[in-house]
Amino acid sequence: MEVSLRPVHDSDLPVFFRLMNDPESLRMAAFTAEDPADRDAFDAHWKRIRASSDVVPRTILADGDVVGSAAVYGEPGEREVTYWIDRAYWGRGIATAALRDLLAEVPERPLHARAAADNAGSRRVLEKCGFRVTGNDRGYANARGEDTDEVVLTLKG
Repeated sequence: MEVSLRPVHDSDLPVFFRLMNDPESLRMAAFTAEDPADRDAFDAHWKRIRASSDVVPRTILADGDVVGSAAVYGEPGEREVTYWIDRAYWGRGIATAALRDLLAEVPERPLHARAAADNAGSRRVLEKCGFRVTGNDRGYANARGEDTDEVVLTLKG
């Protein structure tokens, strides 16, 4: 399967909205928008992302099909990576390939990431890409409606 990244197109947003409303994906991600079904808030969020010079948003393609998104965002020295993959494509190496491509495109280090402590798949993706656990945190996870443990990971230069 060929995995690639490209800038986000307007036509990607309905796909992202659908992906970010899958109940199992939401539970696994844990730390999500307060109301992922609020399309107006979703559209406003993506408008800010795409207008910001501090964010590198990308669409993830697998064999030419939109299967997710990835981004680097945040202040210098505190920048984080994030990604979201269609659950139908989990376990196929797509997130790892996409994150590797994003890391090659954005060479600045350190970069940080966070994952729910019980999200073994996301943690595995991050560790395959060179991230190492550097801390633990606990916070309110909207998708779970409760405080949830998370791991903090860092990719150093």
